[in-house]
Amino acid sequence: MTNALVSESPVGELEAKELDVPPEPTDLRDEYRRLALESPGVWREVTAQGRWIAECLWPHWGPVLRQASVSRECLAAIASDYHLELWLWLMGERTWAHAASGLAGRVQRRVGTEP
Repeated sequence: MTNALVSESPVGELEAKELDVPPEPTDLRDEYRRLALESPGVWREVTAQGRWIAECLWPHWGPVLRQASVSRECLAAIASDYHLELWLWLMGERTWAHAASGLAGRVQRRVGTEP
């Protein structure tokens, strides 16, 4: 997937160590798990754009991503494409470490792609 939200300017390479797995957001997990179980349609609408997890991760990853010309909107778009793994984390089928490190890897692969 080409991501037009990544700046056309040259971007620095993003190394794996730069996007460490932050502490698990258990309150967010519990809130969105409850929403998914009680109102699946609403959950799909709310999470479809990835903003819910991007807002959580931005305080941890934002400084590094900004230096690589990756916006919060770009992170949300990448997270949106990763929704199935995030669903598995919400439902307890994947650990936070698995979900967050997988998303970090996806972000790293997208940095510097041509718009």
